Amino acid sequence: MANPPAAEQNPTSPAPDPAASGSRDVIRWGILATGWIAKRFTEDLAHLPDAQVLAVGSRSLEGAQAFAETHGIPRAYGSWQELAADEDLDVIYVATPHSAHHAATRLCLEAGRAVLCEKPFTLDYASSLDLVKLAQERGLFLMEAMWMRTNPAIRRIISLVAEGQIGEVRHISADFGLPGPVMPGHRLRDPALGGGALLDLGIYPVTLTYLFLGRPAEIRAWASLFPEGTDENTGIVFGYDNGAVATLACGLRGKTAVRAVITGTEGRIEIPGPFPVPPGFTLVRGDEETWVDVPYTGNGMNHEAAEVMRCLREGLTESPLIPLDETLEIMQILDEIRAQIGVVYPSA
Repeated sequence: MANPPAAEQNPTSPAPDPAASGSRDVIRWGILATGWIAKRFTEDLAHLPDAQVLAVGSRSLEGAQAFAETHGIPRAYGSWQELAADEDLDVIYVATPHSAHHAATRLCLEAGRAVLCEKPFTLDYASSLDLVKLAQERGLFLMEAMWMRTNPAIRRIISLVAEGQIGEVRHISADFGLPGPVMPGHRLRDPALGGGALLDLGIYPVTLTYLFLGRPAEIRAWASLFPEGTDENTGIVFGYDNGAVATLACGLRGKTAVRAVITGTEGRIEIPGPFPVPPGFTLVRGDEETWVDVPYTGNGMNHEAAEVMRCLREGLTESPLIPLDETLEIMQILDEIRAQIGVVYPSA
């Protein structure tokens, strides 16, 4: 079914259509999918005066129209294909469930669109590599929406550690657990949807550790599984050739503190919960503890959007804050953990 004209799709949308200008002063976004994460991301784009949400696409035209009306979006499409075909879009944010990230992102890249794909990038390394190769072949921008890596506090911590403020990093601990229980039928228990704690929550402790210690020499993991075969509660230990270690956990049966501690030879940094998007952190050196306030606006997703727009304006095909080779290496780490705990996805 063809979409009605934009004015009929959302009678409350502004006119005339600002896309007609074709100016890079404003980056024009398309939103692919209409769930909770798409809502939060769209809300955060409102904090960026140089961003415009021009279109939304869903597998349901009614769903796209409802989302467009709620957020004042001029264009609503009843298929991913129609959204990807909109040549007025500068970039598309893929906000589907994990299991659809590969298909949706590939569709957009094949249509010539730059893409910000929600984390985890895909379900496994092989499908992630496929997207990276396609983007590189087409000369298109591609980035994983790991918002933690663009959070101002996390970026400040990276700088402090690089400056040697806590010496050489020797240990990292981080946890991310939700209270549950997760009932049968929920996406977090469904292997077909990439369910389980690891890809939804565990990716954060793994990524945080990678930022400071890189790829581990040794990985050990254990998990209790749901009857469906996805992980309910997972523990991970990383070992490094320089003697550093990391102890990480994620789960869906108990609300953890969602905190992280980075310990070095001369001090430590304590990141309060939720550590992926903290408002600041505590720097500990000897007996001195200093709270470093680093506030952020909105839901915290505007920082990753701003990074995408900066890269597009500079003609970059990937972000130096979230480079594609690191996204791929983290996916390999997650693959190894998943293999050790025995979680298998039908499409991975």
